[in-house]
Amino acid sequence: MKFCSIFPKSLFLASTAVMVAACGIANSPYPKDAEKENAIFTSFSERSPKYLDLTASYSNNETPITYQVYEPLFGYHYLKRPFELIPKLAEEVTQPYYLDKEGNRLPADAPADQIAQSVYDIKIKKGVMYAPHPAFAKDEAGQYLYHTLSPAQTAKKRTPFDFEKMGTRELTAEDFVYATKRHATTRIIAPISSVFAEYIVGLKEYMNFIKAEDKKLRANDDPSSMDRPFLDFRKYPLEGASAPDPYTFRLRIKGKYPQMKYWMAMPFFAPVPWEADKFYANPNFAFNGLSLNTWPVGTGPFMLTEYVRDRRHVMSRNPNYHGEKYPCEGEPKDEAAGLLKDCGKPMPFVDKIYHLSEKEKVPMKAKFISGFLDIPEIERPEWGVELNIDKSDSAEVEKRYNERGYKFPQFLDTSIWYFGFNMLDPVVGKGTTPEQQIKNRKLRQAISIALDWEEYGRVFPTKGGEAAHGPIPAGIFGSRHGTSEGINPVTHIWKDGKAVRRPIEDAKKLLAEAGYPNGRDANTGRPLVLNYDFQRVLTPEFKAEMDWIVKQFNKLNIQVEIRATDFNQYQDKKRKGALQMALGGWFADYPDSENFLFLLYGPNASAKADGDNLINYENPEYDKLFQQLKFLEDGPEKQKLIDKMVRIVQEDAPWSFGYYPYAAGSFSPWVFNGKASIMIRDMAKYYRIDANMRAQKQHEWNLPIYWPLFVIFGLLALAIIPVLRLWRRREKSTGLARSVSMVGEK
Repeated sequence: MKFCSIFPKSLFLASTAVMVAACGIANSPYPKDAEKENAIFTSFSERSPKYLDLTASYSNNETPITYQVYEPLFGYHYLKRPFELIPKLAEEVTQPYYLDKEGNRLPADAPADQIAQSVYDIKIKKGVMYAPHPAFAKDEAGQYLYHTLSPAQTAKKRTPFDFEKMGTRELTAEDFVYATKRHATTRIIAPISSVFAEYIVGLKEYMNFIKAEDKKLRANDDPSSMDRPFLDFRKYPLEGASAPDPYTFRLRIKGKYPQMKYWMAMPFFAPVPWEADKFYANPNFAFNGLSLNTWPVGTGPFMLTEYVRDRRHVMSRNPNYHGEKYPCEGEPKDEAAGLLKDCGKPMPFVDKIYHLSEKEKVPMKAKFISGFLDIPEIERPEWGVELNIDKSDSAEVEKRYNERGYKFPQFLDTSIWYFGFNMLDPVVGKGTTPEQQIKNRKLRQAISIALDWEEYGRVFPTKGGEAAHGPIPAGIFGSRHGTSEGINPVTHIWKDGKAVRRPIEDAKKLLAEAGYPNGRDANTGRPLVLNYDFQRVLTPEFKAEMDWIVKQFNKLNIQVEIRATDFNQYQDKKRKGALQMALGGWFADYPDSENFLFLLYGPNASAKADGDNLINYENPEYDKLFQQLKFLEDGPEKQKLIDKMVRIVQEDAPWSFGYYPYAAGSFSPWVFNGKASIMIRDMAKYYRIDANMRAQKQHEWNLPIYWPLFVIFGLLALAIIPVLRLWRRREKSTGLARSVSMVGEK
């Protein structure tokens, strides 16, 4: 009692708490035993996706969900390279038949100028069911339970799982017709509608018709209300999309457009059941966040079961999924990499996918290294590159990474970064006279030599890649990357089996011929000053890159002014054609050379058509060849045409071709079948998790650190010793006093 009264109670409680924490509390960010689930734990670093409605969705932060929930008609073989189309909801990858202007059928090899329409009759798989959803729920009489609800019935509904009953039904061809028609909607943003309107027969006129019909529907609505009446596309036929029978989807395309098959491998051509539109048209649902943008309805292997904005998204196995088997063939190296071990097994392998918000890079990497994230971000290939670089920081880090068995399979991405010269600009652009055109071209060529993209990759390894020699990256038909036939003769020579950048003296010679000897105007003697328009605010994060750009121009004694703006201002300057030099990038939407060559197609110029031709390049010969290219299937004739087009832009040098970036997956050792790719976005069903290994490794990698506990015990001992001495001293003095008192009494 005396000791306890002297020893501070607060110190005792604090030390006890520390000891308990050190000995008994794990550092897992998840609930107890979460690591034992047959689930994938991954993260997202941006805000929650804005559009999960397949008609509106066209952003990278949305595809980790949309490609797992929806299924389009076609997809890509998971393992084969170059990429190969395979059927998804279609029975086969359908080839079109052709009609002339009178509707007569043409042979398969008919010239493009004779083809008035391409007709796709796509057979749909039978027995495919939608994931459970209240939109399909019916009563005993066969009436839909939740299609016409009152405001009182919907006021507290926030998710589809707030409803008692769920239902489903079989997929039919009419669902693809309905999805195609929805690209004419006025209710949401439809980013591809203008593209599809150029090709799908009647869609352009249909868009105007639907706009008028929707206006009639909403004539008496309160403009401030978020509720909208059901816009039933079944009532309005579209010439270009129909269903001759329940399992045949007919799509009519203007002329010949072979690339349409690649659009059919995207969620824009996934089915939409009309019941979903009708269900989400209930009052209060828009205000409560109940819509296809937050709660999609699909036939894919997973369904969204939890959506906590900007915090957490959970997808669970779709119990109605029709099933798909893991592939049994791929590239030659895939078997050695263990990517064929699950050949023929039914997918998906996991029951859940947890997408958890992680805003900061450092804690995200720390959680991956500690085993709490199986994949940092499920489809972001830059993480593997960065972690590979981290691995080489020191021998100790490399040893730890190797011992733990992290996997970072690296590949050359199907994308390109380029440095563009605005062809409308009087200095670096096309030029107004034949003489000026030659001089300006030589200026662009000189700068293209000076911009050393091989060096860029060494200086900025997280952003670098392999120097590009043309607009088409490796892995796309038509690319000759890595061959002597593919080098850019303006900037490189072929030496000892590889491309070598020309010496800076060659660039200086071209610069003098352009009228700027030693970086000065030959007529005025003034230094040449150029502007680099950068699309971000110039934060310290980007300073090193800007310094590198300045250094490259300094080789030619050219002065560069960095004009940094925010992205909105940059976009405005782009539309006005007011940029002088700018960095551009392009990620493949589909694996066809057209998807890259159109970036230099004149009618696609940003200043004229708000297109993706950032630098407003226009060359009549190139444009003519591009028109021919659009109608060709992959083969020798198409390759010959591509080679001509690439030579034209190499000589004209509207771009310094920059680089094809490296990309790499990042997988914990218990994640199997990981083969990273930008094109494959329905990857989650292929991943297999060894949850027992994960639980074991998490325990091993996150053992409690005991030395602080011994330090605490030591400090406590040092603190207790004086207290014990004081207690003993008091006990002795008390005992002595008691003895004296007893003697006195005697």
